[in-house]
Amino acid sequence: MLYNELFARTELLVGPAAMERIASSKVILFGVGGVGSWCAEALIRSGIMHLTLVDSDRVATANINRQLPATTLTVGELKVEVMRRRLLEINPEAQITILPIIYSAETSASFQLEQYDYIIDAIDSLSHKVHLLVAASRTRATLFSSMGAALKIDPQQIRVAEFWKVRGCKLASALRQRMKKNEKPEKPFLCVYSEELLSNRGEEALPDADEHGSFRKAQTNGTMVQVTAVFGFTLSSLVIQDIVRH
Repeated sequence: MLYNELFARTELLVGPAAMERIASSKVILFGVGGVGSWCAEALIRSGIMHLTLVDSDRVATANINRQLPATTLTVGELKVEVMRRRLLEINPEAQITILPIIYSAETSASFQLEQYDYIIDAIDSLSHKVHLLVAASRTRATLFSSMGAALKIDPQQIRVAEFWKVRGCKLASALRQRMKKNEKPEKPFLCVYSEELLSNRGEEALPDADEHGSFRKAQTNGTMVQVTAVFGFTLSSLVIQDIVRH
């Protein structure tokens, strides 16, 4: 009964059959940072009932400008734990599974990707991202991926394209170079990206402003919530549109 009340406006738009498919779909989301956290919230607010969140990082002060779980009160907490609390406040009946684990070649088998209907990639590590995209492409699940959201300020330039057709994105280019040398994805998948590319104008963050992530970034780039959130909302929209169409 609560489900019907929470999502009455959504059902009015897409119909009861689509709502049943949304409620029964199983989604796993890798990364709940500037992109993934907003994607997770949008999925739950759209009626998704089965969502697994994967992220080993803890909230850092430098996350506050763009990440949903990050506030001055949550610094130091696991992002996935903060996200689960928030998502269950939105829909207490949702089944939110959290896995504070780093996805890697060594841990990939533990995620049992074959059990999901949708796999969403919103992670930053190049090597981990390559492995996830290739592994996910071998499953029956529909795969969506976020390309680089840093060094951008204009959400109107955000686009969606098949991975091999993404242009103007350094992350996509780096991924393709690695894949050409090793293994390539076995099926097409859509990506959220933007061709906008600005330069950092400020000085790099001081050591005490480090985000203490699960891997060391080669370079820290500026990011803004107006872009990262739209990346996340667009990923969630791709999932919901796909469910509604089928």
